[in-house]
Amino acid sequence: MSPTAVGLIGIVALFLFIFSRIPVGYVMAIIGFLGFGYLVSFDASLNLIAKDIFSVFGSYNLTVIPLFVLMGQLAYHSGISTRLFDAAYKWIGHVPGGLAIATIGACAGFAAICGSTNATAATMAATTLPEMKRYNYKPELATGVVAAGGSLGILIPPSVIFIVYGIMTEQSIGKLFIAGLIPGLLLTILFILSIMIWTRLKPDLGPPGPKTTFREKITSLLGLTETILLFLLVMGGLFAGFFTPTEAGAVGALGTLILAVMRRTLSWKGFVTSLFETTRSSCMILVIVAGATIFGHFLAISRIPFDTANWISSLPLPRDAIMLMIILLYLMGGCFIDSLALIMLTVPIFYPVVIHLGYDPLWFGVIIVLITQIGVITPPVGINVYVVSGVARDVPLQVIFRGVIPLLIALIIGTFLLIPFPQIALFLPGLMR
Repeated sequence: MSPTAVGLIGIVALFLFIFSRIPVGYVMAIIGFLGFGYLVSFDASLNLIAKDIFSVFGSYNLTVIPLFVLMGQLAYHSGISTRLFDAAYKWIGHVPGGLAIATIGACAGFAAICGSTNATAATMAATTLPEMKRYNYKPELATGVVAAGGSLGILIPPSVIFIVYGIMTEQSIGKLFIAGLIPGLLLTILFILSIMIWTRLKPDLGPPGPKTTFREKITSLLGLTETILLFLLVMGGLFAGFFTPTEAGAVGALGTLILAVMRRTLSWKGFVTSLFETTRSSCMILVIVAGATIFGHFLAISRIPFDTANWISSLPLPRDAIMLMIILLYLMGGCFIDSLALIMLTVPIFYPVVIHLGYDPLWFGVIIVLITQIGVITPPVGINVYVVSGVARDVPLQVIFRGVIPLLIALIIGTFLLIPFPQIALFLPGLMR
């Protein structure tokens, strides 16, 4: 059997096992191990799996992941997310759909110190859904906004997806973080506009809340202090070249802990829970990275990435049409595969094609993250929808999926705006030293 045929069988098997709910990291590792052993030898496959697992779990570059995850966990358990929402609510809660708009603002703020779409969605669901329910917001608007707004956690830096993409493609993680800033703000604005239009067409979805005094508005801004300080510390240090991404993660986590201790808002139980959740999330991510590394070596010797790249590059189509095909493939894949697994599987295949076509690798990284955001709110995987469903147990799953549709349209518009206007993502990185 030819290496290409073995590779195709491995890919089909991967999809079948993923749909059987077996953890994707283990599936990729097992199939990669067996495929490599068949094509080379099982002694070589044993050496490969030992080497790849050790190199991933012992990688200095990947230590940035648990540091930023810890930063987000400490921020959540110290109440920073609650103060963010309170500030946003005081300013715009009195307009139609104001609580939903405030939720998007709070998601954007929390994303700036978190880096995980699941964590952002879970945090905002626990914080904002009870408030929106109290003010008679329809479940489809309330849950849809939280699920879609949570996706900002992987676009507005810091972002775990940017970290993994940067390591895989040997791109500057700092520049990738900076590249996500303007697209993140653009997407936040598009989300807000979609809520305004939606509630204008159906006012009963999000009735206005009570007005607050100007004094209350000004006082609420104190709740933004920690987020602004941490964001300036981490992103400012990266932008100025004071920190490496790993150092920025360490500084951010320590800064969050110091602020929480100074305000006395982090209990011992919250601290222990933060450490536990950081360990659990980081191990999950590293297992997926290790499994994808093993599977990637199997794909490499099967020649599928190179054959696919050569075939796509040779198509008699304009480069924008080829790029559109790649984006559509990512969109379809994102509906069925976990975001991190999708990136680990596809970047080795499509990244050489994108570079050959003359696209900027930083721009492609932002495009991938935007498409990944679409994947976390679309069925059947739609992990953010399931996260919100776990908090809002009284809301049927189909209601949440229906609620994300207007924001999904905004997300698609934001993604395709970057194709004719790549400077949206590349302007700020171009200013870095």
